[in-house]
Amino acid sequence: MKISFLSLMALIGCLLFNSAHVMALHHEPQNTQRSGLPDNEGKVVNIIDTTGYTYMELENGGNRFWIAAPTTKVNKGDHIRFVEDMVMTNFTSKTLNRTFSTLIFVSSTEVKK
Repeated sequence: MKISFLSLMALIGCLLFNSAHVMALHHEPQNTQRSGLPDNEGKVVNIIDTTGYTYMELENGGNRFWIAAPTTKVNKGDHIRFVEDMVMTNFTSKTLNRTFSTLIFVSSTEVKK
């Protein structure tokens, strides 16, 4: 079986690129946490219920952000974990007549005990 020099170089290049990529991923921080909480968690500081959605302002490490979840029973002070679905910037809710600079739509939430 004959392998051309160009094919051999391409194969070596692919192997080196993939190895470097895997090594780079391996050495990245596994969890970017703020004050001990993962990015997909926070403490509920504000709640707005609408038909079909519960908007929650969460606090995580001094940062506040809004999420929108399917209707959820939560209380201020609850520790929430969520599954992020989509992030929207400058999202205007016609129902609330309000624009959120950033709103994270989530597919599910869980109140942590």
